[in-house]
Parts: sequence; structure tokens; C-alpha cells
Amino acid sequence: MMTDPVDLSATCGPLRLKSPILAASGCFAYGQQFANFTDLRQLGGLSTKGISPLPRHGNPLPRICETASGMLNSIGLENVGVEAFLRDKLPFLRDLGISVWVNFFGTDFDTYVECARALSAGQGVDALEMNISCPNIKKGGIEFGTVPEVAHRLTRACVEASRVPIVVKLTPNVSDIVAMADAVKQAGAIGVSLINTITGMAIDVRTRRPRLANITGGLSGPAVHPIAVKLVHDVHRAVAKATTTPIVGIGGVLRWEDAAEFILAGATAVEMGTALFADPRSALKVVRGLDAWVRSQGVASITDLVGAVKLE
Repeated sequence: MMTDPVDLSATCGPLRLKSPILAASGCFAYGQQFANFTDLRQLGGLSTKGISPLPRHGNPLPRICETASGMLNSIGLENVGVEAFLRDKLPFLRDLGISVWVNFFGTDFDTYVECARALSAGQGVDALEMNISCPNIKKGGIEFGTVPEVAHRLTRACVEASRVPIVVKLTPNVSDIVAMADAVKQAGAIGVSLINTITGMAIDVRTRRPRLANITGGLSGPAVHPIAVKLVHDVHRAVAKATTTPIVGIGGVLRWEDAAEFILAGATAVEMGTALFADPRSALKVVRGLDAWVRSQGVASITDLVGAVKLE
């Protein structure tokens, strides 16, 4: 085992992260809510709640429920809107000294572009994470995330409108995620984050009613992790490996071993979400575990292990 310091920094296109671990969109809200529970400055970065041009109240209650291996949510992208985010939320984030990614969405083509243009002008925004994959809203989101040609046009327009790099968040609810990743890469996205939640449903057998008011929601947590690892691997082999496209792995990371799986499959960075609800400090525990793992592998940098799964 190596005793010299190891390099845990991660590179996502032009972005440099102090570690490969970020808080996933929606799970750390705007950061302030968790400041008393964990040291946010030790994260590699934070992806905010999804921001839309105007404030949203989200879906009716109940909109979250536990499952055997994770949770279902149908929050409906409740958020304060662009103006309030830039005025009230961004100053706190930019003072943390970590990479600030602003997740965003619109309800149609024009509002996506409008949102990208406005948010990218905010001082301290390092990247935009474009959400074309949310299953919990009636308009936008997943409507743009299932057809490669549509995703390409939307990504191109947002990239041209933005002053900062764009990473596109992809849904697993498609027949060919490789085609989706290639489409947004060709349109100018610096990378992709995958996966978003998988559409699911839960029923209260006593009342015979859905456990979510929206009926369906997005499944996250350990149940989706093997699926996410497989899709990261697929995109890395087919798209990222040949074009050095950064991949951010998302889905069911509870322990450092889960993050390490994503890295070996081809992810350059990893977002943690559901685990943070149970233990806000879990991200920092994962970082410490990755440090020990890199040492045990006899390499100087975690980047040496990206896509290093042994298939033969």
C-alpha cells in the first residue's frame, strides 16, 4: 500500500474538483440546510435543486415514500426560481470554495434556453447540469430526454446560450442511453450525468391507494445502483472512452465501494443523493474510503482507476 499522498481530484472537461464526490441535485437543496450537519467545504461539489425560470410549488403531498431498497419521490421540482436563486441562494454556495453546479430545466424549448442564459450569468456558477430526465413533471424534463435528435437540438441551443459548461443529466427510461449520450456530446455538452431516477410506483395495500399523490415517482437508492453502474459502463465504452467525455455516475451510492464501482465502470465523478437523507456526513465518509482504496491499488491518482474494470 502506498504511503505517499494520493490525488483524489477529478477533472470534468474544464472543471477541476478537489474530490470526485458531489451532492446530487435535490438532495442537499441549496446547501444551507445541511451546513450544520456536515462540512460542505470538503465536498468536491454540489449540484443544486433543479431551477426553473419561475418558482414552482411542486406536486401535492404525499410526494415521498420509503421503499425496501431506497425511496420514491415525486417532489415535482419545487424551487425558488432563477431570480431568487441568484439573489438569495448562490452567494452562500460560491463562498464554500467547491464546484457549484446548478441543475436547471424548463417546460418547453424556449424556457430551457432562457434558464440556461440567466443562470450562467450568475457569479460563482461553475457548470449547469441540464435536466432532461425528470419523470415527475407534466411538461418538459423527460419529454426532451428520450429522443436523441430532440435532445441534440435542445442541448445545442442551451450550450450556445450559456457562459459556463453544460453537463446533461440523462434518464435510464430510454431504449438506447448510448445514443442519448452521443447526441448531447455532439451538441456541445462537456459531459453527461447518469442516471436519473427510474419511474416506479408503490401502493398502500390497506387503503388500496397509491402511496404518492402523483401516483408514480422516481425510484432512487441502492435498488438502482447495479443498473446505473451498467449504464455508466455502456456509455464509457461506446462514447466517453473514445472522446474523453466525462461521466458523472449517480445512483445508490451508500459506501465508498459503490463510488469505486462507478469509477471503475468509467465515471470521472460521482453524485450522492438518497444516502444523504439518512446520513448527511456519508459523502465525507465515502471520500475517506476512496483515499484508502486508491492507496491500496498502488496508483498515485484516482483518475488512473477511471474505466479500469478488468473484463478479461
